Amino acid sequence: MLSVGLTGGIGAGKSEVSRLLASYGAVVVDSDKIAREVVEPGTPGLAAVVAEFGPGVLTPEGALDRPALGAIVFADPGRLAALNAIVHPLVRERSAQLEAAAGPDAVLVHDVPLLAENGLAPLYDLVIVIDASTETRLDRLVGLRGMTPDEARARMAAQATREARLAIADVVIENDGSRGELEARVREVWAGLLERVGG
Repeated sequence: MLSVGLTGGIGAGKSEVSRLLASYGAVVVDSDKIAREVVEPGTPGLAAVVAEFGPGVLTPEGALDRPALGAIVFADPGRLAALNAIVHPLVRERSAQLEAAAGPDAVLVHDVPLLAENGLAPLYDLVIVIDASTETRLDRLVGLRGMTPDEARARMAAQATREARLAIADVVIENDGSRGELEARVREVWAGLLERVGG
C-alpha cells in the first residue's frame, strides 16, 4: 500500500485532483468530508459535541449548526481544542477503517488541507502538492466561490505560505493552466504512483 498526502492552498484545485485520482482508482480519504460525517445527526460524534457545547449548536432540525459552533470555537482557542478533542479521534478512527478496507496494492490518498500547517508530511510515503499562482487562486476564489477579493486574500493568508507547502512536496502538480493540462499531469502522476505501489 502506498500512503500519499495530498494538499494545496485554497483555490489551487486540490478537490479536482482528488476527484481525478479517485476516478483512476485511488482510495481517497478526505479528512474534511469525514469530519462532517462523524457529526451527522444520530452519530455519537454529534452527541458528544452537544454534550460539550450545549443544544444551542443544533439547528431546529437537529443537525449541527456550523455557524453557531464556529462563533464559539473560533473566538476561543480552548473551546476549539475541546472540539478537536472530540472530532479528531473520530476522523482518525474512520480513516483507519478506510485504510484497512483498501487492500495491500491500494494507492491511499489522504486529502489534507492543512497538511503543511500541522506538520503532517512525515506520516505519508510521499506528499503531493497542488500549486497555482496567487493570481490564479484569487481569480478562482472570486469567480467560482463568490468571495470578495479581500475575503479571498484573508483566507489565503490564514494558510501556510506557498513556499512552506512546496518545501514538503515530493511531487508538485502545477494548476495554472487548462483543465485538460491538469488532467494530463494528474494521469502522469497516477502512473508514477502505480509504479511505486507495484514495485
